[in-house]
Amino acid sequence: MELAYYSDYAVRLVNTEEPGRGKDSLTTVDAVRELFGPSQDAARRATDADLTRFRSVRGRLRAVFEAADGGDEELAVNLLNSLLLEFPVSPQISGHNHRDDDGRPLWHMHLADHPSNATAGYAAIAAMGLAFHLTEYGVDRLGLCEAAPCRNAYLDTSTNRSRRYCSDRCATRANVAAYRARKRLEAEERTARTGRTADSSQDSTAPAER
Repeated sequence: MELAYYSDYAVRLVNTEEPGRGKDSLTTVDAVRELFGPSQDAARRATDADLTRFRSVRGRLRAVFEAADGGDEELAVNLLNSLLLEFPVSPQISGHNHRDDDGRPLWHMHLADHPSNATAGYAAIAAMGLAFHLTEYGVDRLGLCEAAPCRNAYLDTSTNRSRRYCSDRCATRANVAAYRARKRLEAEERTARTGRTADSSQDSTAPAER
């Protein structure tokens, strides 16, 4: 498993809140546990105290995406480095769940769960995964959806660095909105031209002053 895979931990956590819509799905311990996915051992450590801690980490991770999306590479890196210092990872070589055709382990790097608490473990994995993605693909690959008011975080893995939306749904919604805006503008321009033409016709038929 590539370490960049863990960057999805950061995206999942950041997107539990939609500030533009006033929505926050991170309101229960069960919601915290769902973020861990198949890592049930780590999820079981989550308690009520982790809710506040998770929200704090979420805000700091969003700040990384906001800095990257705004073109401030140094700020994005500095913010991410502060998370890496506060939540160090425990890398391990693993292979027990991945074997080749001969039954031999397919060794790979794995980020072990932090033993202290659920937040520390999740934050360590999310920050390190995001760091690997950033250094592998570039800061400009961290983005925020342009389909207002969404602003969900996403990781751009397109070949031409062209991604602008977090999902196909937001891309479609933005394209429809842009199409309607163009049609409104065209209608307004036609109305303005028609008005100018009518004014010109009236001027041409007005009696000349003597």
